[in-house]
Amino acid sequence: MGFSFQRFRAATIARSIEFLRDRSALAWNLMFPVLMVVGFAAIFSGPGQPVFKVAVVASAEPSPAMHPFLGTPHVQFYREPELEAAKRKVARHRVDLLLDFSGEKPRYWTNPESPKGELVEKLLLGSGGVAPEKQQATGKPIRYVDWAVPGILGVNLMFSCLWGVGYVIVRYRKSGHLKRLNATPLRALEFVSAQIVSRLALVMTTTTMMFVGCNLFMHFPMEGSYIDLFILTLIGSLSLTSMGLLVAARVGSEEISGGLLNVISSPMMILSGAFFSLDGSPRWVQALAEIFPLTHMLSAARSIMLDGTRLIDLGYPLLVLVGTTVVCMSFGSLLFKWTQD
Repeated sequence: MGFSFQRFRAATIARSIEFLRDRSALAWNLMFPVLMVVGFAAIFSGPGQPVFKVAVVASAEPSPAMHPFLGTPHVQFYREPELEAAKRKVARHRVDLLLDFSGEKPRYWTNPESPKGELVEKLLLGSGGVAPEKQQATGKPIRYVDWAVPGILGVNLMFSCLWGVGYVIVRYRKSGHLKRLNATPLRALEFVSAQIVSRLALVMTTTTMMFVGCNLFMHFPMEGSYIDLFILTLIGSLSLTSMGLLVAARVGSEEISGGLLNVISSPMMILSGAFFSLDGSPRWVQALAEIFPLTHMLSAARSIMLDGTRLIDLGYPLLVLVGTTVVCMSFGSLLFKWTQD
């Protein structure tokens, strides 16, 4: 018996209606990210304490041996691997100053519109040693909420994808619902596909509505293409949903599935760069963050929104997201069982 589109469509509609009838879950999925966006905008959009961050492009970790300025207290120095990426951060006011020791003569970049950059420049010139050659990187600043909104929506999307598939399927198995479905002509592939498509449709609809609604009031910058951002979000949602499917493939206890989903979602929420930049964090933290698909989805979304990067130029993040989807989907489908036995 082959794949039946009619059975697949019926299962998809049934799951979608079940979610829409759960008004508390629907309201939470809609209101939670909106409240977070408003809260972060109110807390972080105003003036704050001056915190200096300096990016350093060099072959080794920044140290006073390179230049006396690198020993200045109360200034965070971190190594930046790519000069062009660091220059964009200066232009966007994400770092206060950029030092380049990769060429024959040291150079530094500041943004003439950045008050903090001007102060750090004075510290640099007054620190002694050979004065680097001055360059400028101009660009309008981005608000914290502009940088954080992909993370806020991404975290909400992550929870919806993981729990909306992982927890629900386990609940079906424990209650005997899957056992009854197994007695029907519905095949495992049709059921799993229906769950994924239903979740993707609901997640993409609610996320789009929230983004558009918040954008009407906060006017997020968009240097790239909305179509590219939509496609990226769809691929990222599929990747996260496939992880939820892998968790739910054989687990028969809601408690165990909840624990596994928390083990996956908690570090992903903290280390993916959703609410704060990982620039300057320890190398092992950045390496660990590379494991999570949410990290790549958020970095790619910010590249599209803030830097105007095209989707075709985001090969590595897309490769990670697609690879995660293929691996998790394959193992989830192979390991899937209808009953707890």
